[in-house]
Amino acid sequence: MATNASLSTRISETTGMGYAVALLATVVALLVRLGLNPFLGDYVPYITLLPAVAFCAWYCGLGPSILSVVLALIGAQYWFISPEHSLRIVGTAHVIGILVFLSVSSVLMAMGEARRRHEQILWAAQRELGEAVKERTVELDRTNQNLRELSARLMQLQDDERRRIARELHDSVGQMLAALGMNLAAVGTDIERLVKTANTVNDSAALVQELSREVRTISHLLHPPLLDEAGLASALHWYVEGFAERSKIKVDLEIPADFERLDRESETAIFRTVQECLTNIHRPSGSTTASIRLMSDAENVRLEVTDQGCGVLAGKLQHDVDEKTVFGMGIVGMKERIRQFGGQLTLSTGRQGTTVTATLPVGADE
Repeated sequence: MATNASLSTRISETTGMGYAVALLATVVALLVRLGLNPFLGDYVPYITLLPAVAFCAWYCGLGPSILSVVLALIGAQYWFISPEHSLRIVGTAHVIGILVFLSVSSVLMAMGEARRRHEQILWAAQRELGEAVKERTVELDRTNQNLRELSARLMQLQDDERRRIARELHDSVGQMLAALGMNLAAVGTDIERLVKTANTVNDSAALVQELSREVRTISHLLHPPLLDEAGLASALHWYVEGFAERSKIKVDLEIPADFERLDRESETAIFRTVQECLTNIHRPSGSTTASIRLMSDAENVRLEVTDQGCGVLAGKLQHDVDEKTVFGMGIVGMKERIRQFGGQLTLSTGRQGTTVTATLPVGADE
């Protein structure tokens, strides 16, 4: 139906095409009837002409259909109806045949015209629907863009807040704990003769020192000072060494010696991605080894994190099933964080091992 509709539209809307096709169809019908003339004589002279009229009424339009009827009537009168080679009308049967032909042709033309009008209505409705779909698509794209910008802003605020909390913990709480530790040490010196009290004070001092270490560790994990002061390479070396010592997982870190500084946001994004990957390796994968490669060229920075564990569920690409992740929002969060900088994150997993690859455009250091 779609092919017929498009053919009808092309023929009827092209100037001169409808008349040319109608003329050709009528001539072909007359030639076919002329070829059948030895068998049919003057019997049913319009047998091949009505299909030509129906074709013109269906595809060519009202004007070409009238032309086809006139030519068919003249051709049949001249070649196939006695007296041949004459346009004289002889007898009542002859008049009745002409009237029947004209009546049937009129019905065919009326049907064709009705079909074309209905078809025009359908095409107009289809165009309106197409325009509406385009408008909705533009609105959806605009909404998605706004959501991406909001997500990027939220992640930036999250990193800034982590940086502020880490600075406050280090500058204020850490200093107060150090002062408290010195006071307790002084008290312990003054009351050494009181064994029980001294032991309690010493235990408290040890607890204060342990708490101070924990505060520094949390502060560094939230936002390591090395990331701002010495750059991504130094921060990754520090974090990987601590992770390997705590988790007993052997981590192979490969960073070129001439790796240059990136802008602050890009370094933070890569560092958070490494944190998230190592957390996933430590918890669900069960791998005892991990490999981290950081490379760069003139255009991109490429990060690859590989383990030899049981693999990551494919569903983490669409649903953040690890709701207890400390530093990020799971695989979805990593992908969104990398995409905000024009990069791409992919994950390939199998029965033995998972590889996470992140690619970011190179940004200059601020």
